Amino acid sequence: MSPRLAAAIEIAVAAGRSTLAHFGQPLDIERKADASPVTVADRAAERLAREMIAADFPGEAILGEEEGTTGEAPDRWVIDPIDGTKSFVCGVPLYATLISYEQNGVPILGVVYLPALNELVYAERGGGCFWNGRLARVSSHPTLEGSTVCSAGHKSMYQYNLSEGMERLTQRTMATRTWSDAYGHVLVATGRVAAMIDPVVERYDISAIIPIIEEAGGKVSTLLAADPLRPAHPDGKYQLVSSNGLVHQELLETLRG
Repeated sequence: MSPRLAAAIEIAVAAGRSTLAHFGQPLDIERKADASPVTVADRAAERLAREMIAADFPGEAILGEEEGTTGEAPDRWVIDPIDGTKSFVCGVPLYATLISYEQNGVPILGVVYLPALNELVYAERGGGCFWNGRLARVSSHPTLEGSTVCSAGHKSMYQYNLSEGMERLTQRTMATRTWSDAYGHVLVATGRVAAMIDPVVERYDISAIIPIIEEAGGKVSTLLAADPLRPAHPDGKYQLVSSNGLVHQELLETLRG
């Protein structure tokens, strides 16, 4: 494990645990310009992560969900203090703190910490993927039949014309599930589900996930099988489909009809 990965784990765990003081408690919920919720817990967790990065790696560039971009270098840290704020404010424990580090725009390490579940998943390029200290691998299930697929909420699937595709998936799979966010991708990386579908996400939602899925032996792409590190929407937003690799093409074809 590199010193940078060790630091990223420490930062993700500390920032994630800071959210537990607010989890399940009454919260003032603000709305961003896109109507997504934000709380004092989101802001405090990102501030803590930034302070820890600055202490260990002074002057390095950072992209964070709540405070934006600081620094102009092509190498940077990426922070999502609470991925799944809607789950968080509902008292559902499937939210996560995400930390990654990118070199020349490519994430070389990623950490996902699920504070309310105390689950830690991390990966570094060439070093494998680990789940609570054990080597993690995607499932070996070869087809959609008999598999479980996670997705983002019904609203975003409807907004991006994927409702009919999801209906086809429900007929072909054992089960489909939401309440996912980063947790759905963690389930893919740890072999518990076959795939996860995110039709619209931000860079900080996917940067940590990509090396985790790939180091666990899985595959990532957009819905059109393109590079997920390139924006998939005119407004600059991204898409991410992750899978065990074996069902990937079948999944995309079913969604697209």
